[in-house]
Amino acid sequence: MFSFEREIEDFIASHGLLEKGRPVVTALSGGADSVALLSVLSSLGYECVAAHCNFHLRGNESNRDMRFCQNLCNKLGVDLYVKDFDVDARRKATGESVEMACRSLRYEWFDTIVDSLRAQAVAVGHHRDDQEETFFLNLLRRSSVHGLGGMRPRNGFVVRPLLCSSRAEILKYLGKRGLKYVTDSTNAECDFRRNRLRNIVLPVLHKEFPEASDAIIASMAHIADNRDLLDSLVAERAARYTEGDVIFLYKIIASERHPRALLYEMLRPMGFNASQVADIIASSGASGRTFSTDTATVELSRGILVMTKGKPETGDCKTAVSLRRDILTPVHIAVTEHDVAEFRPERNPSVAYFDSAIASQPLTLRHWHRGDRIRPYGMNGSRLVSDLFSDAKYSAWQKRTAWLLTSGDTVLWALGLRQSDSFPVTPATRRYLRLELRTS
Repeated sequence: MFSFEREIEDFIASHGLLEKGRPVVTALSGGADSVALLSVLSSLGYECVAAHCNFHLRGNESNRDMRFCQNLCNKLGVDLYVKDFDVDARRKATGESVEMACRSLRYEWFDTIVDSLRAQAVAVGHHRDDQEETFFLNLLRRSSVHGLGGMRPRNGFVVRPLLCSSRAEILKYLGKRGLKYVTDSTNAECDFRRNRLRNIVLPVLHKEFPEASDAIIASMAHIADNRDLLDSLVAERAARYTEGDVIFLYKIIASERHPRALLYEMLRPMGFNASQVADIIASSGASGRTFSTDTATVELSRGILVMTKGKPETGDCKTAVSLRRDILTPVHIAVTEHDVAEFRPERNPSVAYFDSAIASQPLTLRHWHRGDRIRPYGMNGSRLVSDLFSDAKYSAWQKRTAWLLTSGDTVLWALGLRQSDSFPVTPATRRYLRLELRTS
């Protein structure tokens, strides 16, 4: 085993990124980083499946990359999935930049592969040099510690096994393995901010300060530790002022020395920026005002904030979902599978337990419909979901935007309230799923 592979193996183990015996989708562009990633994971015995995106943005060069990936996978004995994308069509439909459209298309497709193969993760080739670039990009965006701490080894179902390695180490490894790679000609262009950093700014910095890279990565590690500490302190402090999806803003303003800073940290995970938070504080006595991001909405009512996931909806919103992994949109639900011998149910309305057979059902997350009924677990008969809302003292806004997990017309779980008696964990159950609604 090469020492480089051993270092990656240790990094994977220390962060619990992957396990043997389950497929891992490996993003393969044909560049040095992705080639090294696929080679390392294959050599370490992981069950790799490669995925290559052809965006057709560089003419013949795009097709060259695709053919290279096909040949590489034949050499390594790895199955390869290839997908052609129409980036222009995506941009016309969404208004996204080229970079964002490619990213969205890429991860949406990866998502479907993970589902179809029941894969454990998508592995991408980000490395130490990418971390350094990310630090400066986020610094220029005026990021807080959450941006300056850099990329995490795991983000949802995406893992970054090479994050401990530099590009120089990657190239050295490829040389020893005798593996070739392709180069994206646009990397030499400086149209994008990241390329200008990579090609112009950082080479000068490293020339003048040879120790800069190690110092920056070390500082990012300290910032990441501080980020985690800040998150825990904010969670502890925020618990004093929240009840379910309600934030008692008037209490924060009356009790906290820095109310805007605390509220910002509470709302930041949902995409709210500093100016929105300042506006919320300034409008704290008003009623009926709403503030939205792409992922959440808060409604202000006389010093109280009511939080809901997603933008305000004018009609019904339905999303097909799978319980074979975490659900990240339209709400975040952590999904884990366990042997029934581990079953220790907790009284927590944000947690639901189901027999693992539920994973084979067609499932949907949708908003509440008038007349929806649920058969609550542990109760006789059914109840109107609207009665659950009333018991929980939901506002009209919360009712309109509440999420239900359903199978056909059957309500399986009113998220954050009650689960149904469908697919219960019984003495006949062998494995079960634990679903936890996450708010950050």
